[in-house]
Parts: sequence; C-alpha cells; structure tokens
Amino acid sequence: MSERHPIIAITGSSGAGTSSVTRTFDNIFRREGVKAAIVEGDSFHRFDRKEMRARQAEAEKAGNGHFSHFGPENNLFAELEQLFRSYGETGTGTTRKYLHDPVEAAPFKQEPGTFTPWHALPEGTDMLFYEGLHGAVVTPEVNIARHPDLLIGVVPVVNLEWIQKLWRDKNVRGYSAEAVTDTILRRMPDYVNYICPQFTHTHVNFQRVPVVDTSNPFIARDIPSPDESICVIRFANPKGIDFPYLLNMIDNSWMSRANTVVVPGGKMDLAMQLIFTPFIWRMIERRQRAQAL
Repeated sequence: MSERHPIIAITGSSGAGTSSVTRTFDNIFRREGVKAAIVEGDSFHRFDRKEMRARQAEAEKAGNGHFSHFGPENNLFAELEQLFRSYGETGTGTTRKYLHDPVEAAPFKQEPGTFTPWHALPEGTDMLFYEGLHGAVVTPEVNIARHPDLLIGVVPVVNLEWIQKLWRDKNVRGYSAEAVTDTILRRMPDYVNYICPQFTHTHVNFQRVPVVDTSNPFIARDIPSPDESICVIRFANPKGIDFPYLLNMIDNSWMSRANTVVVPGGKMDLAMQLIFTPFIWRMIERRQRAQAL
C-alpha cells in the first residue's frame, strides 16, 4: 500500500460483471479529475489466444481436463505483483495490452487474441486501476492482495455468474452452449482454488443476488435484470463507513449484518458512487500530503 501512489483493484471471475464496475470508476475519475493508469488483467495471461488453444489441446491429450485461464500456470502472477510493487514505490511500472477483438487490434496492426509489446505506464498518474481475474491472489509464491489500497470483489451468486457468462459467450462471442458449459467445468478446480479465496482478502464485496428463479442456469434465455435482483455489499472493516447516510440516500436498502448493506439491484451503480467517491477523495488527499513532505 502506498500513500504517494495508491492502487485500486477490482477482482472477479469471467462473466462476474467487473467491466460494469470499471465503467462506474471511469465516471468517478472523469468527474473528480483523477488521472488513472488503467491495467487490464487479461494483459497478464501467459499465452495469447492461439498458443492457449494449442496448449489446452495438448493438456487434454495428456489427460488434464482442468487447464484454464484461472490458474497460476497460465498467468504471470509474479509480473503482476511486480507491477503493483513498482507502482506503489515509484508510480511507474511495465504492462501490455491484450487485444480481444478486431476493433482493439486494428490500431496496433495485430491479430485479435495477441498481446502488444510491453511498455511503461503513463507518467504523472494519480493512481493505478486494475480490473481482472487476479487482483487479490495469494499463493505460496506471490501475495498480490497486500499491495492495493482498495480491493473490491465482484461476486454474483454462482448461478447468476454462469448465466451472465453463457449469455455473453453465446451472443457476443458466438460460442455454443455446450462449449461454454465445457469451459465452466474445465475451470472449476482453479475457480475454487484461485478465484474464490480472493474474496477473503477484499475490502468490499458486491454480490448480486437474483430474486427470480435461476435454478438451472444452463437453460436461461436471458440475464435477470438489475430490477430483478438485490445487491449485497459487505465491508471487511466497516469503521468509517457512514451507514445511516447510505440507507438514507438509497431507497429500500437495509442492513442485514453490522458490516453488510443490501440495496436494490438497480441501485448498485449509485451505491458504488456513494461509497467509493469518498475513498478516492481520501486517497488523493493523502497523496497530496505525502508529496508535500
């Protein structure tokens, strides 16, 4: 953690909704005039799309049915921790960009599914913002969770997470339902061992819970809407959180535990704005004081 060079990390599984949280922070950064260095977690996968497919095929031939993007063998955990450490100490670091589709790849004149060359972060940023799978990973070799000043978990209940992934991969990426189901099953051991444990290290967790029947996510035709869900917000350390203010500002919200607020699903973005804007104010104030010394 660093007062001079703070780090915010959003962590969550594929299809969990971390991209929506990122859009909320984009709005806060723009409104508050914060210059953030943006880092995407996919940039720290070990292999590009073509090589990953080849290695997955090799793993399956060898009898490994659990080869996935979630585990340590297919990610650069040490390099991600080094980026966080370097930024916290100096405000600098090295990253790259994963080019998901032709639109992202066109400016770089590269194929989709490849990485750009490694490059330095922009100079003069106020903070680093990470969004991806592994912002709070802890293993015997690395402890990424110790570096961010603010760690946020995005954790829909698992059936909703699967519905979101199925819908996205079928409708946006063109995969069959069978292929997406195979991916979910292949990732399960790494999901249990490397994704779920992160949420014990996060400072705040947002968990969207549908209030419609999602008993069989593999036959769902659409994603439950925000108005068909509630959002459970858990604070690891509730000290300093103005719960009466939140309850007053968000209609139909309540506290289910001393560190947990429940809000209507459609108010999740508002809740994030109300909760995290003061966090960012404090980060910037501490940064300015530290720089003045």
